[in-house]
Amino acid sequence: MKVHLKTLGCRLNEAELETWAQAFQKSGHQVTRQAENANLIVINSCAVTQDAARKSRQLIRRVHRENPAAKLVVSGCYATLNQQEAEQLLGVDLVVSNKDKDQLVEKTLTELNLDTMPSMSTEPGAISLFTRGRQRAFVKVQDGCRYRCTFCIVTVARGDEKSRAVQEVIAEINALHQQNINEIILTGVHLGGYGSDLGLNLVDLIKAILAETDVPRIRLGSLEPWELTDDFYQLFDNPRIMPHLHLPLQSGSDSVLRRMARRCKTEEFANIVNHLRQINPLFNITTDIIVGFPGETEEEWQESLGFIRQVGFGQLHIFTYSPREGTKAATLPNPVHEPIKKQRSQQLHQLGDEMRLQFYQDNLGQQFPVLWEGYSEPVGADQQRVFGYTPNYLKVGCVISSEMSLENKATIARLTAINDTYVLADLVDDGLL
Repeated sequence: MKVHLKTLGCRLNEAELETWAQAFQKSGHQVTRQAENANLIVINSCAVTQDAARKSRQLIRRVHRENPAAKLVVSGCYATLNQQEAEQLLGVDLVVSNKDKDQLVEKTLTELNLDTMPSMSTEPGAISLFTRGRQRAFVKVQDGCRYRCTFCIVTVARGDEKSRAVQEVIAEINALHQQNINEIILTGVHLGGYGSDLGLNLVDLIKAILAETDVPRIRLGSLEPWELTDDFYQLFDNPRIMPHLHLPLQSGSDSVLRRMARRCKTEEFANIVNHLRQINPLFNITTDIIVGFPGETEEEWQESLGFIRQVGFGQLHIFTYSPREGTKAATLPNPVHEPIKKQRSQQLHQLGDEMRLQFYQDNLGQQFPVLWEGYSEPVGADQQRVFGYTPNYLKVGCVISSEMSLENKATIARLTAINDTYVLADLVDDGLL
């Protein structure tokens, strides 16, 4: 059976897709990139905003329209929060809620009567990732969140916190590394809460990964800023831990943060950033910002803009607030009018571009080990531009010979100039690290 997997939304959804891909292949089925050729299509949906829920519905409808013969399974946050609606969408054969995600492959094969003798079987260790040729993979280490930020529907959709066993995570990372994956990204709904149900914490997990795996690069997914302990900072003494963190701020105004029920004030956030930049002046800190939260005054907005500018992020992920039924924020008074939201969003996008280009500028002249992607674009008759990422997650483009291949290899590169969306670099040494 040919299985096609699609996802919308967060890195956690990506990690779950990779887990399902491997489980389907262990069961003897083939994972395909071509949805039109698939016998089974699985969609991992998103509902972080109203727009994400709308896109999830559109994706489900489009997938069925393009391949009406395929069995269609839908999971994820949209399907969990709107299960009855999802079940009634044309073409949907099975909805698997978030609480049953771990059994998605088994439930799909049995409930849809697909658990027949496979046409091939795959030995453990010979499993391909659902997107071949990639050099990095997401590893889901926990699910659920104990906090209830007033704007967040995802904590409702994902339920209570549940952590994977340390040895289970290590076994997955070692299996991925054997498949030539050289960078893993640890992900979770509440990554910093890892181990709350196991008597452990995230630092314990990372120390075990460092001790019991050899994967060269370990990157961390989104972390709530209030989770960072003193021993967490010490992890960055190890060069395998990448100097890049995504720390959601959501607003640079303390009064707005209180209405959001965020647990980190701006002064505390600034102290965290300063600590990280003392470890590494070029530490890349990226963040999420919500524009137009209920009651956000012009004074609060200017306060927020000022703090964001003061911190100087490497990249902003900008969300225009939209009410989500079932959250406390949806009941708050004084909603911000749409034209004001749009204006503020434009201001923030402009500031975000300025800060990103400034961070590029700060890194010029530096030499970094770059892990190169498989994607390239031709430059003239006998050259190509290849792309990769520095440890602090700068996208780098470098011109090399068309006959040369750097895919999934790490080499030293010097950053030389700025393009609008990436940094230009020259190879310092063709010798591999």
